[in-house]
Amino acid sequence: MNLSSEIARTAFQARISGVGSYLPTITLTNSDLERMVDTSNEWILERTGIQKRHVCPSSETTSDLALRAAQAALSKAQLSPQDLDAIIVATVTPDQPLPSTACFLQAKLGCRQIMAFDVVAACSGFLYSMNIAHDFIRAGTYRHILVVGAETLTRMVNYQDRQSCILFGDGAGAVVISKTQSSESSSCIMSSQSVSSGAFTDILQVSAGASRFPVTIERLEARQNLIEMQGREVFKSAVQFLRDTCLEALNKAGLTVEDVDWFLIHQANLRIIEAVAKQLKIPIEKIPSNIREVGNTSSASIPILMSEKIEDGTLQRGQVILMAAFGAGLTSAATILRY
Repeated sequence: MNLSSEIARTAFQARISGVGSYLPTITLTNSDLERMVDTSNEWILERTGIQKRHVCPSSETTSDLALRAAQAALSKAQLSPQDLDAIIVATVTPDQPLPSTACFLQAKLGCRQIMAFDVVAACSGFLYSMNIAHDFIRAGTYRHILVVGAETLTRMVNYQDRQSCILFGDGAGAVVISKTQSSESSSCIMSSQSVSSGAFTDILQVSAGASRFPVTIERLEARQNLIEMQGREVFKSAVQFLRDTCLEALNKAGLTVEDVDWFLIHQANLRIIEAVAKQLKIPIEKIPSNIREVGNTSSASIPILMSEKIEDGTLQRGQVILMAAFGAGLTSAATILRY
């Protein structure tokens, strides 16, 4: 028997058994930003499609947001923290440099001793993590894996930079990936694609705060511990990477754009989403969006959007969904699943 067909026949399937999200109650509107930086509500809306973003209170951390999203996802999956075999947290705003935010989340959930680690892939982090979880499940290593995207990006924003400070918000989204036999359910992850190109590391970065440039008074005064972005280069690269990664994931799954019911594209900038839709000839009505109310929540973006669209009845079991993201690194990822 052909080895690849034997693997396909015997491997387990991975499905999303529960989805949840959490947004802090504090919001920062475009009108608020008008009083902080040289900008306007009209200018921001025209260029990004964003009207407000959520802000984590100073008394809470990234793992606190992750906890609420994780609890919601576990409830939807009808599982307890004790059922989990692993936790993967995607974030660029960890509670601390060491240990991982996943370990803080593990303690707050009250899990038993299981594998817990962070993934740093910026806005693509959630899909990177989901793809890792998918492979663990397919191998039969674990039964239930919690995957969380959680960010407190407003603490890394340079409010003197009118180009980038308007974009980012805080929040968390989570999914439980569970093992199933292909005969048990039509719900499964069909294909995934993750890539990176380190040649573009300088166009979206936080340059100070680690081993390359440790924090000093001079670097803090220069705001090198905050987000730096070359907007035009990011826009151009985002459209290209998202387009190519989506096409590769579709090819791996043997699908076309017409076969997909919904496209959940990272909510970075409405104009990027529109450009990708135009290049791939995706009907804009197939691309749900919450960017107006949430902004760019980096790795939390796709699971928050997914959770909201399940709650309002847009996404339903059996539908084919393509999720795609782009982030600093440069990283890009796409996952196609039958929900």
